[in-house]
Amino acid sequence: MTIEKATFGAGCFWGVEETFRSLKGVTSTAVGYAGGTKENPTYEDVCTDETGHAEAVQVEFDPAQISYEKLLDIFWSSHNPTTMNRQGPDVGTQYRSVIFYHSPEQKKAAEASKAKLDKSGRFPRPIVTQIEPAPKFWRAEEYHQQYLAKRGQSHCAI
Repeated sequence: MTIEKATFGAGCFWGVEETFRSLKGVTSTAVGYAGGTKENPTYEDVCTDETGHAEAVQVEFDPAQISYEKLLDIFWSSHNPTTMNRQGPDVGTQYRSVIFYHSPEQKKAAEASKAKLDKSGRFPRPIVTQIEPAPKFWRAEEYHQQYLAKRGQSHCAI
């Protein structure tokens, strides 16, 4: 079995993780911080909106069971990719919409998926999702891992 990684930022990482964690073919998920300047950031650091990190979910998956393109479809449907640095009531750069790609193939697939969705008219405003090379992923504190599952919830109540 070949395992690949995908990393997404789509707002508060608790709900995003739960969305991906339940998919057949996803072998593990972790929430953390990516795309910023501070080494080994804490949740408190990231919440200052001064580190540049996004709350992110790193997904490990078996491409024989679920494709990267399917993960992209789930990413697009799990948040609003047209709001800059915001998802629902959460505001700040840590809540930005971003795809961190791990290979040239992922970059190409992410760009094609974004362009297709933008042209589809599904959203009344342009998609602002960033597509960037995967930086170092800093795993969040243990109490954030599978946060909703630990509380018997399947999604965040907004």
